[in-house]
Amino acid sequence: MTASITFHAADVAIPLTQRTAIKHWLLSVAKKEKCTISHIAYIFCSDEYLHNINVKFLKHDTLTDIITFDYSEGKILSGEIYISTQRVKDNASVYGASYIHELCRVLVHGLLHLSGYNDKTKTEKESMRQREEYHLGALFE
Repeated sequence: MTASITFHAADVAIPLTQRTAIKHWLLSVAKKEKCTISHIAYIFCSDEYLHNINVKFLKHDTLTDIITFDYSEGKILSGEIYISTQRVKDNASVYGASYIHELCRVLVHGLLHLSGYNDKTKTEKESMRQREEYHLGALFE
């Protein structure tokens, strides 16, 4: 099986310049999580675009930075990950991070969801954040 990671623009430009390096990093993340990527599509969009998805599919009338649709089968990862570049930019400012660092955090966050991590409870959020930090460390050494 050939792993496929694709980047798409819904209504904003794709914010990644080093796509090949990011794909290799995401593949290494999946491997470290003992998973295999079948196909993951990252779709970059505006707040409005993602808000509409949030309302339509999840019945949440709130802004968010990411929504992950999981089509995985066990440890074979497949899904669509929608990312609001506006939320990422705002969150980077709030957390004092660079835009690319926050964007990569969100990229790996979606992949971790596909790998089986959740972030509904405080304990789950802490575990998710630890995994994000671990994998970001490999990228931003």
